[in-house]
Amino acid sequence: MKYTLDTIPVLDAYREDCECPLCRLRIRCEDQYVDSMLGAAYMEPDCRVKTNETGFCTRHFSLMYERRNRLGLALMTHTHMLEVIKSMEKLLAGDGGASRGGLLSSLRGGASSGGTPQAIRTRIGGCVICEQVDASIRRYAYTIAQLAFTNAEFRGMLEKSKGFCLPHLALVLEMSEQTLSAKQAAEFKKLVGELSLANLRRVAGELEWFTLKFDYRNQDKPWGNSRDAVERGINKLMGACVGEEAQMPPHND
Repeated sequence: MKYTLDTIPVLDAYREDCECPLCRLRIRCEDQYVDSMLGAAYMEPDCRVKTNETGFCTRHFSLMYERRNRLGLALMTHTHMLEVIKSMEKLLAGDGGASRGGLLSSLRGGASSGGTPQAIRTRIGGCVICEQVDASIRRYAYTIAQLAFTNAEFRGMLEKSKGFCLPHLALVLEMSEQTLSAKQAAEFKKLVGELSLANLRRVAGELEWFTLKFDYRNQDKPWGNSRDAVERGINKLMGACVGEEAQMPPHND
């Protein structure tokens, strides 16, 4: 196999016993980008221009807050806030017609249909780290679709995996349709579709047994794989967001 910066993380994720390799990769990407943002990157002019304009979502502000580089976070938040204040001065000084018309376009490059309230939501709706993570996961989804037809070792790993969560199933199918031949895309859809359905049914069965364990008649029966079925069921439907699968790697900083 020809190893690249994208194939190595994909192979590592597939060697782990997880419900969705792309969820595992997403968590790792978030961790890396949060660390990078609070490292030397926040002092680089290009990075500061981007963070000043775009800012961060609630999740990634929270993750950065949990790390110990409060000075770096304070510097980024301060200069971003100054940019937001400039936008808000223009927005709140305009009349109703201006806020519904071209003002939002000048602030964020788009059109508004909700006036000043929607303009405010749009102004604070960006996230530098989300953009980076999304771009990386799209590359990994592309890599998965390509490796499925270029490497027998990976094909075997894919066929033995637990499929994907539904958001990432949609993403890999989208990438396969965009980058594979029609014949390969159909074969890929059949493979990952059947794989994902089988594992959805498996988790659904484990969820059912979790509920049945609360019947006194089943108290002494083994749990099997159902102890964490609630977490895995939610993560299978929505992507890793609860439980151990959604946890960031431990940090000593």
